[in-house]
Amino acid sequence: MTTISIADRAPWLRDDALQALLAALSEGGEEARIAGGAVRNALLGEEAGDIDIATTNLPDETIARAERAGFKSIPTGYEHGTITVVAKGVPHEVTTLRADVETDGRRARVLFGRDWKQDAERRDFTMNALYAMADGTVVDLVGGLADIETRTLRFIGNPEDRIREDYLRILRFFRFFARYGAGRPDSAGLMACARHKEGLDGLSAERVWSEFKKLLSATDPSRALLWMRQSGVLTRILPESEKWGIDAVHGLIAAERDFGWSPDHLLRLASIVPPDPVRVGALAMRFKAANAERDRLVGWAAAPAIAPTMAEGDLAKLVYRAGREGIADRLALSLASARVRAATDDKALLEAGGYVRLRRFLDGWKAPKFPLAGADLIALGVPAGPKMGNLMRDLEETWVEAGFTPDRGGLLKTAETLKNQYL
Repeated sequence: MTTISIADRAPWLRDDALQALLAALSEGGEEARIAGGAVRNALLGEEAGDIDIATTNLPDETIARAERAGFKSIPTGYEHGTITVVAKGVPHEVTTLRADVETDGRRARVLFGRDWKQDAERRDFTMNALYAMADGTVVDLVGGLADIETRTLRFIGNPEDRIREDYLRILRFFRFFARYGAGRPDSAGLMACARHKEGLDGLSAERVWSEFKKLLSATDPSRALLWMRQSGVLTRILPESEKWGIDAVHGLIAAERDFGWSPDHLLRLASIVPPDPVRVGALAMRFKAANAERDRLVGWAAAPAIAPTMAEGDLAKLVYRAGREGIADRLALSLASARVRAATDDKALLEAGGYVRLRRFLDGWKAPKFPLAGADLIALGVPAGPKMGNLMRDLEETWVEAGFTPDRGGLLKTAETLKNQYL
């Protein structure tokens, strides 16, 4: 036990519904504690996120006690002891103390118990295995407080044992290091990740992509990516980065900070892979990325290179034809790259200025809508079909080339003049 408390750092502890739930779960010799990330974040001065609870109650008893207290319960992970209890609109995952009795690197068979130390030791990292009583008193059974003090991300016990239980912990090691770690990664953990990286091959694509996205979304994932590359883990999950390198991500992070851009996991991914639409499309398929994610990555990879001297009108035409998102991503990465080179190259400084100009223009530019529709050409006597499509396409291309002019009236006059050529 420890006398350290988070009571003055965790305003969520004063929530009446949470306290009522903890009290209901702690009656009659049973016990419930806040577990994991909420405790860690309170100690680090960060927002709590989800507030999870560990308890000695078995799942059925958790359900019964929660409902007697007036809360809704959902058996979201019943077989693994997890019941989601909704207390006045806020969901809390309530999980019975447990131990892993059989693991295969992807999933575990668990045995419910009442031993808090055994429950702590089955978790991944020391800073994630802290508990807090209802009054905020912190319970540390694995040395997590000392590691939080130094921001050391450390596996509980033998790192190799923890990894063999679930190979996703390799990616979690780098993800949590990116967010909470300081200095160099724990050497024993890093070496264990390097030795067992082949285990990542057996994980589902969805789990790998979900974890990698979280890593890329950290405020600054560049140090974690560096150590992933050094250990061979990055190449294992992202072979496209092997010969391309990760240097560009540093400039992107700096640009995000200086321009106030929000962290963007897809743009950061684009910075460390080659702009090859075929390879990027295959990458998205391999990760089973969402269609919108795939389309954005392919759109970026297919977008043409943009000269910093490009006229704003020419950029508008390019965006109208190729789409905004891919061009915007291409501009962002070009600007970030030029800023890095500008430290030693005056020409690159001018390039950066050009990209800033184009970014500002694009941010304020709204693509116009082509004024004509098929009904307009039908009214002129042009029958629906391929010939109408050809005329409409040529009219639109002429309109774009002329800087999105003339207006609808002018286009109708042009269509009247040209229609016989398409009949």
